[in-house]
Amino acid sequence: MFCHLRPVRRLCLEKIFSPWFVYSRALSAAEAVNALRPFYFAVHPDFFGQHPKEREINENSLKRLSVYLENLQKPGFKSLKPTQLMFYVRGTDQNSSDGHEPFSTSGFRAVKFTLHTRDLLSTVLYILNSCSLSIEHIQSSNTNVHSQPLKEAKRMSDRPIKWDKSYYSFTGFRDPDEDLEQVSRMETTLTSWLDNNGKSAVKKLKHSLPLRKELDRLKDELSHQLQLSDIRWQRSWGIAHRCSQLHSLGRLAQQNLETLKKAKGCTVLFTDRSGVSAVGHVMLGTMDVHHHWVKLFERLPSYFDLQRKLMLLEDQISYLLGGIQVVYIDELQPVLTLEEYYSLLDVFYNRILESRMPFHPQSLRGLQMILNSDRYAPSLHELGHFNIPVLCDLANLQWFILTKAQQARENMKRKEELKVIENELIQASTKKFSLEKLYKEPSISSIQMVDCCKRLLEQSLPYLHGMHLCVSHFYSVMQDGDLCIPWNWKNGEAIK
Repeated sequence: MFCHLRPVRRLCLEKIFSPWFVYSRALSAAEAVNALRPFYFAVHPDFFGQHPKEREINENSLKRLSVYLENLQKPGFKSLKPTQLMFYVRGTDQNSSDGHEPFSTSGFRAVKFTLHTRDLLSTVLYILNSCSLSIEHIQSSNTNVHSQPLKEAKRMSDRPIKWDKSYYSFTGFRDPDEDLEQVSRMETTLTSWLDNNGKSAVKKLKHSLPLRKELDRLKDELSHQLQLSDIRWQRSWGIAHRCSQLHSLGRLAQQNLETLKKAKGCTVLFTDRSGVSAVGHVMLGTMDVHHHWVKLFERLPSYFDLQRKLMLLEDQISYLLGGIQVVYIDELQPVLTLEEYYSLLDVFYNRILESRMPFHPQSLRGLQMILNSDRYAPSLHELGHFNIPVLCDLANLQWFILTKAQQARENMKRKEELKVIENELIQASTKKFSLEKLYKEPSISSIQMVDCCKRLLEQSLPYLHGMHLCVSHFYSVMQDGDLCIPWNWKNGEAIK
């Protein structure tokens, strides 16, 4: 019976898939980018300005996806290693939460998937389907492609064909169930990943050493010349990019030294837009022309006046709320300008001034709160600070703060204890593995870092000698040789 049915089944499969195979070979890199536009629109980091953790994860995942797509296009490639990705997807007209994790109150949800595809078309379709995004637009990206395959594929995703194992032996096609099993067996472990990527990282690191020295020299010279407190970067730009930015600032200092010296005592932050940040950092937009930078430095005295008014406003809010301290935490809040943050504080101050909430003076001294513009209920962060929306219900806010005050104090105490433990473990790990540098991404909590370092100290990892190690959410070798490992890395040898 098998011999009689097999040609029929194969014929059916070819009818369904042959147009897809033609399209797969014809799909260019430009067509793939065009087909993924709805996906990029749903996950682009610029739309997550109010959510720095989610923005950072999307940025890193997009970098890894870019590498995966580039490797797919390399001539003669055989097979790519399974790549696990995570994105925060915004709610759009094209997607919904049906059958997936629901959208949060902030309007996005987390999506995780593993890429193990062999061509651009299947990769694009898999990404879109994983994010519940439409694939109908793909047929219009290439006028030579008939629309029928898309409709067939859409039906197939609802009613997948389950073939007998012997069919794959007979036809030579790959068994998708077997591929999935292989992916689960091949889950990346720390030791196997270092074995496969250690030499590449060492090569990139050695190549970057002269630029790293140049970066340190430029940073020290400019900090001394302009009497700056520090020079920082908001994004993880490469060393060469950072050197270029410092050279630009250095040329500007030669032409306008007295103007730039108005930033004395400040921290200069290279970022996406120019201005002064909520905590007083001088932000230099990397896409802005030098003329905009000069204008910013010229206006710094007026910004310092606004900063003093802002600090007074924070003190007034603190007085009305029983002595609780209003803070701005860079790692947990969006990058706001001084004007934006002042406006936020002013709205909140006027609201609580009118409500006259009866907090006992200094009863909440020692506690902290941050303000945000999201419209949801107040919450208590694991680090001990209150997260308070500007437009929250003030009657509920008073009850919430009073009932959570003791827990907040306990959380803050635990935070300080964890910070001490974290620093000790970072020093111990740096010393044991002779690391040049051990650091973490801002989205990694102290609890996660402590767990990671404790388990690292139990290992023997010779590849780490002299390296720059970053604790993150994923595995990656950065362009300058920094090794990124997930904080919850797996132990043991990978099964090949």
